Amino acid sequence: MKTYLLYGFLLALSGFLLTLVLFICGLQSDAAKLMSTRWVGSSLSLIIAIAFLVLAIRARRNAVPPSEDFGYGWALWAGVATQLFASFFSMITTYLYAAVINPGLTDLMLQAQAEKMQAMGREMTDAQQAMMRHFIGPVGQAILAFFATLFIGVIIALIAAAFLRRTAERDPNAI
Repeated sequence: MKTYLLYGFLLALSGFLLTLVLFICGLQSDAAKLMSTRWVGSSLSLIIAIAFLVLAIRARRNAVPPSEDFGYGWALWAGVATQLFASFFSMITTYLYAAVINPGLTDLMLQAQAEKMQAMGREMTDAQQAMMRHFIGPVGQAILAFFATLFIGVIIALIAAAFLRRTAERDPNAI
């Protein structure tokens, strides 16, 4: 359990630090920058998630004696359990970021969406703005962060577990 908690916390902390770096660099200061650099943050977050989930699964595998199997199910559980903690911590850090550190983020995201719709020749109605504001507010972003990171993490764990499983070493002198 400590392994899952530790690596889940480190995964969420790394993602939070990446977000802070993007914020400090001014890449989340206006709608155009926010939308154009979204892929950078997403790509780096994916790399961080893969790295920490692989490290967590390997740490758990190394804790199991070589004489015991560490099959696909155990490897998958190690990745999923780690991601559950990471998703929980990401939910907290996302709320902290959106509500305290960058409270204007909701307005920037709303503005970016309005500009995107204008580029398609449509206008955003007041009802659409109100609904979007509800879903992209700090609470909505925190909930979305939990489920999105959990979904992506489980997919990574499904793949990583296939490569990180281990069969027990058998004694060649045994009958």
